[in-house]
Amino acid sequence: MTKPLGTLGIFRPRAHEVTIELAQKAESLGYGTIWLGGSPDADLAGVEQLLDATTDVVIATGVVNMWKDDAGPVADSYHRIAAKHPGRFLLGVGIGHPERTDGYQKPYDKAVEYLDELDAAGVPVQERVLAALGPKMLRLASDRAGGAHPYLVTPEHTRQAREILGDGKLLVPEQKVVLDTDPVRGRATGRARVQTYMQLSNYVTNLRRLGWSDQDFEGGGSDRLVDALVAYGAMDRITEGVQAHLDAGADQVCLYVLNEDPWPVYWAIAQAML
Repeated sequence: MTKPLGTLGIFRPRAHEVTIELAQKAESLGYGTIWLGGSPDADLAGVEQLLDATTDVVIATGVVNMWKDDAGPVADSYHRIAAKHPGRFLLGVGIGHPERTDGYQKPYDKAVEYLDELDAAGVPVQERVLAALGPKMLRLASDRAGGAHPYLVTPEHTRQAREILGDGKLLVPEQKVVLDTDPVRGRATGRARVQTYMQLSNYVTNLRRLGWSDQDFEGGGSDRLVDALVAYGAMDRITEGVQAHLDAGADQVCLYVLNEDPWPVYWAIAQAML
């Protein structure tokens, strides 16, 4: 079984951004988990390299894309890594986006089929999590995985997700962060990232379920939407945004720092919250 993840993790959108040096520094500061985004390849070589170079931190995929890599090779990689580093690897899998995937159809059926194949290959339920946003996928995460890893969500989504998942299942939302005492600049940095998701139907549909309207998706995201999705400003506002997810039922919040140099921000958050 995967060891406790800790209350704070680090998320980077591309696995190659997580160097051995960053992983070792994150571990020394007390971050419990490093999440590798950008659809890591099925061989999961980057996961193994980071685990080889550290001693305690958990490495998680956020997430392996089900349309990109078949379950069989992913399961083989899971077993190789789990045997070498027991309890320190969490396999996150997800269905990606129709706008970026050829042949994308019936995503729920694809997720069920993929989880069936992981079962058949002996990947333990409690050592995998599902990228889940809507109620149906969250229920699947509760029934067929160790929990859920939602992306681009608000604390209200975290509250609703916890109700669906129930107790005892992992809930690890991603939270975007900008440390900047200039609120205008901080919001602009956040919007520059948020706007990249406004053309992806999975995220827009989920935000609509939470009460956001088409007006909120225009122009890169309304001020109100950016403020809900990005914790920006001085450290007290960032810690408040992170704590809101924890109070809503998150087990861990994985932090996606948007500053040009993310490391000083990860260091500052660790000093404030770990």
